Amino acid sequence: MNNQINKKSILPILTLLSFLNGIIYGQIDVDKAKPTADSLSLKSVIQQVISTYPSVKIAEEAIRNADSRIGLAKTGYNPIIDMTASFANLAPVTKITFPGLGTFQLYPGNNYSASLNYQQLVYDFGRTHQNIEVENTNKTISEQTLEQVKQKLSVYTINNFYTLLFLQAAIKIKDEQLVTLNEHLQYVEKTMATGSATEYQVLTTKVKISTVESQKVDLVAALTAQQADLNSLLGNSQVSNPVVRNELIVDPPVIASDSILSYAYHNRDEVLINEKRASLAELRFGMTKLQNKPLLSFEASGGAKNGYLPDLARFTPNYVLGLGLRVPLFDGMKNKYNLAQARSGISSISFESELTKRNISNEVYESEALMFAAKKKVSQSELQLNQALKAYSLAETSFKSGVITNLDLLDANTSVSESSLMLLKARIDYVTSVYKLKAALGERIY
Repeated sequence: MNNQINKKSILPILTLLSFLNGIIYGQIDVDKAKPTADSLSLKSVIQQVISTYPSVKIAEEAIRNADSRIGLAKTGYNPIIDMTASFANLAPVTKITFPGLGTFQLYPGNNYSASLNYQQLVYDFGRTHQNIEVENTNKTISEQTLEQVKQKLSVYTINNFYTLLFLQAAIKIKDEQLVTLNEHLQYVEKTMATGSATEYQVLTTKVKISTVESQKVDLVAALTAQQADLNSLLGNSQVSNPVVRNELIVDPPVIASDSILSYAYHNRDEVLINEKRASLAELRFGMTKLQNKPLLSFEASGGAKNGYLPDLARFTPNYVLGLGLRVPLFDGMKNKYNLAQARSGISSISFESELTKRNISNEVYESEALMFAAKKKVSQSELQLNQALKAYSLAETSFKSGVITNLDLLDANTSVSESSLMLLKARIDYVTSVYKLKAALGERIY
């Protein structure tokens, strides 16, 4: 009878061990690991997030807005054409009387006028060209900002994805533990009835069950929160319960240590944006210097109006042609202080660029150190799990021969479960640290 009970109690543990064996070799079989058939891959999740998330749409809209501003800046080269028409009734009307000649009216009481007007900028000393360059640079910054938004969203999504993966696996392990514990509880309750087990063994087993159930409650709550976060990222309904695939294989970046910083400086969005912001500040400084330059424009107007002698009522064609020159003489010192402000802006961006590079340097070396540490932890956790499995195998043999109690066997089983979770966490930490290093180096992870 004991042998039958022993075999029955060992079956759930063997199931757990087959699950743990997948963790040791780094990749759990997808068909066995996923609770549902529609589990999500990391690539599909990232693609959906960066294609639908509102902050990406806002950044894309900023690019379209920049195109409009470029078009608006180019209109400085275009003429302005309009048509005007007017009517005015004047009273009293001035008249002059000459003896023997009669009375003459100087202008009509009803005045009509219509004209077509044309105005064209001839030369503005580069103002319009400079303004177009400013808006082109603004668009480049908007495009780079879009890439930065996508990169940051991808990093956040990766963290959410692997947190979900860990919680899914942890809950599965807890379920296997509960099956094993309940089998042992049935065993000790039956053996206590025959006097082969004590009430202490029963109560201790129940305490272990309660502890694991409590841990599972916390894990399920955390899983629900992470699923809600992922639903928010994907734009899905909160009633859905997304399940992610087990993807624990990623290639670390291969970059020589002596060029790792230069690689990051060349690829990071923050550095590229700061470079464009510096160019933009220089352009704005140039625009400010042009504010007190003259403006030369051409004006033409043609139409018809009444009021010309000798026939005041006749609608007579007329035109005006001319050149206009505007030369600023004194602006109340505005340009002087605008230039000082523009110079200060250039200096500020230079300091920000230096700060950004220092932060990137710290981020790169920190991410690299975390990756190496996580890799070592994977090796240590694999060794620890192998030792726990061997210890459990010995405990199982001792339990069958009656040398140890079921509580000792359960302790060995708990060590296996805890070691497997530590290994899974180490592998996930390694994968996320690799992605973090790639992001720190400026590699696209979407």
